[in-house]
Amino acid sequence: MTAAVHLDEAGEDGPLLLCLHGIGSSSAAFAPQLAALSRHARVLAWDAPGYAKSPDPKGPLALDDYVDAAADLIRARGADAHVLGVSWGGVLALRLAVRHPELVASLVVADSSPGSGTDPAKAAAMRARADELAEVGPRAFAERRAPRLLSARAPAALVRQVTDTMAAAVRPPGYASAAASMAAADLRGELSRIAAPTLVLCGDQDRVTGPDASQTIAGAVHPSAYVIVKDAGHLANQEQPARFNAWVLSHLRITARIPA
Repeated sequence: MTAAVHLDEAGEDGPLLLCLHGIGSSSAAFAPQLAALSRHARVLAWDAPGYAKSPDPKGPLALDDYVDAAADLIRARGADAHVLGVSWGGVLALRLAVRHPELVASLVVADSSPGSGTDPAKAAAMRARADELAEVGPRAFAERRAPRLLSARAPAALVRQVTDTMAAAVRPPGYASAAASMAAADLRGELSRIAAPTLVLCGDQDRVTGPDASQTIAGAVHPSAYVIVKDAGHLANQEQPARFNAWVLSHLRITARIPA
């Protein structure tokens, strides 16, 4: 078990929507979803163990440790959840649907992949990030990495916001555990076991995981729908929140029967 994590919550009625952030982010990344979707659902966004306002874990965490921590949050609400995961959070969401299928009503997997363990070079690069963070510190680390998470035409204010969110979120040893979990993950062999209705979203200008990885997920999970978000990079939920939220709400109207 991990220590209690920090949560941002909005909304009092409707289905539970649990939001799991990417490896360089925090609950702050879901501000557009908390603001807009809370009119239709109870939106819950976590700071993963070792991130932002959540305490550091007492020891290294594997992928299933994060997944089980998310499962505990859902159980504590006394119901199943619709789970929205971005990038690393999408990997956690997919694994959650395999490991705890009774807790997952549906999935929204955005700008994600089956894990970096699908390619040795990607896995090695993921593991190396922890050393880079320890060497240069959170601010310099964020300034190097954050601009690549957005499209080339992203507003400067959004680039600063994403950079600030990353700088405030990441620190060893939490990031090291997350990077190791992502580097070891290869979910390709279990995606077909996911029974939860799944919406796969990907920014058309995602330069990190890219459309091919999202198509791999959508092609293996049934039932699923695959949507390209125009004019968005890796963080489609932040760069094009209106378009992103509209697709998520449409998904929830179908899977949770939210009235129009």
